[in-house]
Order: sequence, then C-alpha cells, then structure tokens
Amino acid sequence: MSATARSTVLETEEHQALRAAVAALGRRYGRDYVAKVAGSGGHPDELWADAAKLGYLGVNLPEEYGGGGGGIAELSIVLEELGAAGCPLLMMVVSPAICGTVIARFGTDEQKRTWLPGLADGTRTMAFGITEPDAGSNSHRITTTARRDPDSGDWLLTGRKVFISGVDIADATLIVGRTSDARTGNLKPCLFIVPRDAPGFERRRIDMELQAAEKQFELVLDDVRLPADALVGDEDAGLLQLFAGLNPERIMTAAFALGMGRYALSRAVEYAKERSVWKSPIGAHQAIAHPLAQSHVEIELARLMMQKAARLYDEGDDVGAGEAANMAKLAAADACVKAVDQSVHTLGGNGLTKEFGLASLIVASRVARIAPVSREMILNYVSHQTLGLPKSY
Repeated sequence: MSATARSTVLETEEHQALRAAVAALGRRYGRDYVAKVAGSGGHPDELWADAAKLGYLGVNLPEEYGGGGGGIAELSIVLEELGAAGCPLLMMVVSPAICGTVIARFGTDEQKRTWLPGLADGTRTMAFGITEPDAGSNSHRITTTARRDPDSGDWLLTGRKVFISGVDIADATLIVGRTSDARTGNLKPCLFIVPRDAPGFERRRIDMELQAAEKQFELVLDDVRLPADALVGDEDAGLLQLFAGLNPERIMTAAFALGMGRYALSRAVEYAKERSVWKSPIGAHQAIAHPLAQSHVEIELARLMMQKAARLYDEGDDVGAGEAANMAKLAAADACVKAVDQSVHTLGGNGLTKEFGLASLIVASRVARIAPVSREMILNYVSHQTLGLPKSY
C-alpha cells in the first residue's frame, strides 16, 4: 500500500476520489511549472484556471453561488495534494478559504451574489489584509481605523498593512480594521471589502528571499472612501467574523505545509532508493532510512490533527476548531521544516541544486512556522486556553 493510500483509509470515498483527482491534476503541472512561473515573475494562471474549471477552488463554497457545497475539509485536501505534487496555490488559503468563508457566513445577500460565484469559479480573487507593522500577532493592536462620514454615511479607512499576499492580482482586499463602539468608545474589529483601484489605496511590493509566484505587499490606506455596504456582516460581530476567517487560514496553512513536506520527502525517498554507495542504495542504511521514516510519521500525525480541525470547523464548533487549527498548523509546520531539511540532507550536494528543486523549499518551509501566526503564539494559546496557565503578557 502506498503512502498516499495509507493516508486515506479514514476518509470517505468522496474525499478519497477528490484526493486522487487533484493529485492527477498536480502531476500534470508539478514543481517545474511553479519554478518557471515564479522565475518569470508571472502567476500560475493555467493551473488556477484548470483547478477552477474542475470545481476545486470553490469546493468549500455554497452550491447556490456556484460552489461545491463542501467545507474546509475538502478545500484542504485540494491544497495538500497540489502541494504534494510540487505546485501549491497559495491564494487558495486567502481567496476561497478566508474571504470566501467570511462572506458566505456573514456577508449580505448582495455581497454573496457579487463575490461568491467569482471566487468559486476562479474568475475573481480576493486578498486578505490583517498584519500591520507594529501589531505583529496582536490583533488587538491593529491601528487601521474606519470612521463614518456623517454627511454621506460612507466609511473612511486609514492605516497600513504588511506582508499581504497577491494584492496585485486580487480584485479586492478584505481589510481588517477597527471602528469605535458608540456605547463604550472602545475600538472593535470590523472587515471591509476594498476594491483594488479604490482612491487612496496604494501598494508597494516587498522584496522577499522566498521565490514564489504570489508576491508580498505593503499597503497604505489614506482615507479610502468606501460605501456603507463595504462593511462585511454585522458591525457588532467583529471578533466572531474575524476568527471565522482565521481558523480556516490556519487549517489551510497546515495543508500547505503538509503538501510541501510530502513533496520533499517523496523526492528524498526516490533518491535514497536509486543512489548507491558501497554496492547498496543509501536508503538501506538506517542513518538515512530512520530520519525519513520519522518525517513520514510526523506528517501523518499532523494530517490527523488537520482533519480533526477541519471537521470541527465544518460542523460549526468554532471554539474546538480554534484549538485544533492552531495545533494542526504548529504540527504541520514543524513536520514540514524537518522533512525538507532531512530531504536536502539525504541528497547531499544534489539537494542544493536547481535540478532537484529542494533547496528553494528551505526558505519556503519556514513560512509555515512564521505565518499566519508564529509557533510561539500558538504555544501561548494552548498554554492559556487549553491548560489554563496564566498569561505572560
């Protein structure tokens, strides 16, 4: 039984079929396609279009708006399998998983009609802006603020965001800002849909060592005027709406990391079977075989936690999903980093060549440990929320 087959025995027949179909699509493109696109400064438009045409991009969105009617469990399978084939689509984490989920759960009827069909069929994309230069992982320190124009009822949005993916190709960005509570005067989180060409909405590309087709940007919002209906959902339900997007983000980041780890491990296993030294394949030596086996174990364990998180989220258990999503993200990121490191080490000098395509994953694998939330903040969450230990901050 193959590694992939073993990983699916706990899944439904529908999930197994989806996994197999997406894997087949991924093999048609592969790592070489991603490297070529990233090297030319382009975007994986062909793969995105094919995934959309097959219904994979919108598999989590409501059927009435052109989606597949599934959930994050199905969408995470899509991203993991594309990653395992070497061609993950990072914007899947942002556009259908975060933005699509938030709008489907909390958007107005008009927002749903305007955005969900396009997000489902891939013809429209949406970025997500939460991180700020001085706030880091502390969402309570977000300084992007929105105030009402008393004359028109419009919103005026002002602030800065950093490390926002795909703004150059997105039709709009879902911006996390804060508004003043009329009763308490305290600032509360709210989400706004900001069109790409809105006056006062400017972007600057951030040069990254990471070689990826999806670029990173710093955003400046200078009194960006938005109509009243740019606000997503209820002005008083900010935290609920925010975490409705952040839990899928963590689950999908886990899927992204698992796919990358599986890709690296498969390349190393293939090499260890073929590369012979002293008349036997290097994979016959425990110094090579055991670390690779350990990586496989860690990837499988992380997938189980990701599947648990996705199921809890899709069943509507936001609290349970929050804990599991954080754990899944941490476990998958650690498993990915170790798998990539061991895979490069297994290939020796070849692991650092462009021919084998593993060296670039050394930087890419670190992303899952850093974004969208650091492993230290996840451990803080578990120590406070799960173990009931006092806060250190």
